[in-house]
Amino acid sequence: MSDSTEIHLVSTLSSPIRLQEYGVGVFQACPTKSALKKALKKQYITVNGAIASTATYIKGGETITLSIPEVIPSKKKLIFPLQVLFEDEHLALTHKPAGILVSGNSFKTVANALPQNIKASTLPDATKPQPVHRLDYPTTGILLIGKTNSSIRALNKMFEDKEIEKTYYAVTIGEMDSNGKINSAIDNKKSESGYTVHQSVSSERFGTLNLVELKPKTGRRHQLRKHLSSIGNPILGDKEYSKKGLILNGKGLYLHAYSLRFTHPFTKEEIYIVDELPKRFKKIFP
Repeated sequence: MSDSTEIHLVSTLSSPIRLQEYGVGVFQACPTKSALKKALKKQYITVNGAIASTATYIKGGETITLSIPEVIPSKKKLIFPLQVLFEDEHLALTHKPAGILVSGNSFKTVANALPQNIKASTLPDATKPQPVHRLDYPTTGILLIGKTNSSIRALNKMFEDKEIEKTYYAVTIGEMDSNGKINSAIDNKKSESGYTVHQSVSSERFGTLNLVELKPKTGRRHQLRKHLSSIGNPILGDKEYSKKGLILNGKGLYLHAYSLRFTHPFTKEEIYIVDELPKRFKKIFP
């Protein structure tokens, strides 16, 4: 087993900076902030030979080394068909079904299914295709995939700079204003979601059900679910944030990542891809 090693020499800095901030984009193997944090936690990074952590600061002149142990790929492949909505040499957009993790330590993840569903890029910096954002385990809808190292870095930066417009649809419980903004903080961080009610129907069990278009301006964990619950309109099927007695069992979460709109980072084309509403939404709102 051999290691994959990258070495970076730090130039003069005007003031000290935390390594987890400085190191974003420095290493090919850690193109994102989250990847860098994982590498630090796994003790893959040293500064002047000493193991670094998320508390390490860089002052200038240091030698930073990233050494990732080689992983022998498993011969076991996840056979899980995915619907591919768009694909080119740089990126792809796929449909994520409910009941599967996007990534993580489990074998059954979208990330592990991608090599069997996505064509390998022929570009020089091609890499194993990987999702560049997350959708919750019960959420369905459109997922953006990077196929090269440069694409993964570019798409992550576009998400950070809010250059990718995401639209979701949800079925919510209870009477709502026709539109509005929710600004309540999540985990003490500024958060914002806009909503528009497109249709409402009476429900014997739930009173009112609404088909709601959602546009998150920030990307906090469980943001839309928490925001809608905070105004008294939880998402149908949400076992975590709904009130007791309003939980719908066996039908899943009625939250769907409907579309993504962005400028392609390499071809500069305007990309707008839609993943149509699931049949279960249309049964409530024909």
